[in-house]
Amino acid sequence: MQYKRTALLAATLLWLVAALLGCGPVETVDQQLQAMIAAQDVQPFAPGPPVDPALAALGQALFFDKELSGNRDIACATCHHPTQRTGDSRPLSVGTGGHGLGAARELGDGRLFIARNAPDVYNRGSAAWQTMFWDGRVANSVRGYFVTPAGSQLPPGLNSVLAAQAMFPVTAVDEMRGQPGDVDIFGQPNELALMANDEWAAIWEGLMARLLAYPEYVALFQAAFPDVSPDTLTFAHAANAIAAFEVEAFSQYQSPWYRYLRGDESALSAEAKRGAVLFFGDAGCGQCHSGPLLTDQAYHNLAAPQIGPGKGAEAPLDYGRFQVTGRPEDKFAFRTPSLLNVAVTGPWLHDGAYATLEAVINHHLNPAEALANYDAAANLSAELQEMVVTDTAVQQAMLAGLDPALASARRLGPAEIEELVAFLAALTDTAVFDLAHVQPATVPSGLPVED
Repeated sequence: MQYKRTALLAATLLWLVAALLGCGPVETVDQQLQAMIAAQDVQPFAPGPPVDPALAALGQALFFDKELSGNRDIACATCHHPTQRTGDSRPLSVGTGGHGLGAARELGDGRLFIARNAPDVYNRGSAAWQTMFWDGRVANSVRGYFVTPAGSQLPPGLNSVLAAQAMFPVTAVDEMRGQPGDVDIFGQPNELALMANDEWAAIWEGLMARLLAYPEYVALFQAAFPDVSPDTLTFAHAANAIAAFEVEAFSQYQSPWYRYLRGDESALSAEAKRGAVLFFGDAGCGQCHSGPLLTDQAYHNLAAPQIGPGKGAEAPLDYGRFQVTGRPEDKFAFRTPSLLNVAVTGPWLHDGAYATLEAVINHHLNPAEALANYDAAANLSAELQEMVVTDTAVQQAMLAGLDPALASARRLGPAEIEELVAFLAALTDTAVFDLAHVQPATVPSGLPVED
């Protein structure tokens, strides 16, 4: 990480030195920005190969079908809905047992919030993606296999890290699988919830038994996998289909910023251009938000406010990446999010702590002050305001491991923050506002598609 920061600083300074030593002054904001783009080799990402329509059709049905949940009351789309910018518009998600959609969704009786914010799923088909989830517990291995919590129980045949990710929400008791003793919406026992948490293979087999009980799913699987016998299908085939649908439906890469990178200087406003110069220059945002996806996919401790029920043995705290690695230096560290379409995918940070991008930027500029003065009432609903960790010792421990890049961040004035926000808005593809058509009217199970 230190090498990367040094290289980034050196590259950014290179064009300044060149200007001072004979190439003439950088006179316009376009010249400044284009020099930074060249020095840092900023590139738009290219869309992946076309998706098999039959595979995407199967994935669409699975993505919206509540049959994939133990209680038959929640679908993948509930927390990643096209009308909610592929998230759920909530700081923390409401899983199985809940009611409603989007910001209006409510907890069911005796249920807890999901510990983390539901990330958007835009552009997850890019080959640049190497990790999934806020803590990176699903990842590509340098040896060519997928690292996941299921270990050797992960079935073969998964064709991307995105497909590997799709294997796991259906196994999580608070998200989709349900708790022991639950009954489904028809009053029938939830057989998936009776399985142990580490019986991954059995859970996936149970889901496939459910799906293949519907003739329409059998036909969809046969169309997507014509060379695979139905009795050898595994949930890996379903996960590949879900990933294919997400790639087809949610690949959005025609933002004003990408048009600018392709040579259209009129694509950005003057304010957004100044924001971009700050972003890739002395504001330092590009140190971590780098590459075509504007994420280094690394893990950083921002000392973000701790909100919600927490996760794992450390609850009500969430130690983030530490839960995967066990390394003390990874406590409170979470993966850098992609910034593509970021302006429309709030609330922001791993637990949705902030309701505005201005607040997120101000936190980055002075984490200690932001943490000490966190305004829960301005950012959270009443029920979540009571779940903010305010213990001074916890906050000190978070700040002790603060990422050095934030500790040395340059302070920005209000006008500069507005410029950064303008640049972030220019990362939005207008197609994200017109995705309701990707939702099917019905699904093979016959369960309701909308709440």
